[in-house]
Amino acid sequence: MATIIHVGSGKKVTISDGQLIRDICEQELDVPFSCKDGLCGTCKIKIVEGMGNLSPKNEKEIDMGIEKDERLACQTKIKSGNVKIDHPY
Repeated sequence: MATIIHVGSGKKVTISDGQLIRDICEQELDVPFSCKDGLCGTCKIKIVEGMGNLSPKNEKEIDMGIEKDERLACQTKIKSGNVKIDHPY
């Protein structure tokens, strides 16, 4: 099992290894979503800690030109371990 911690709210959620973080971020961590397909950037999150515990950036994230410490929650899977996120946008 993996854990996602939202540093802004202090919320902590357990998630299965290998799972997309999209639903957890939307339902439990209050990250806003729009398209859910990696096209709009609404769900862009900052990875405060644990980038190595996430799947590699995919083509949609690379094409969007997001920063080194950012991910699109709709496109990201958690491999295992702990990840701290923030949604400052």
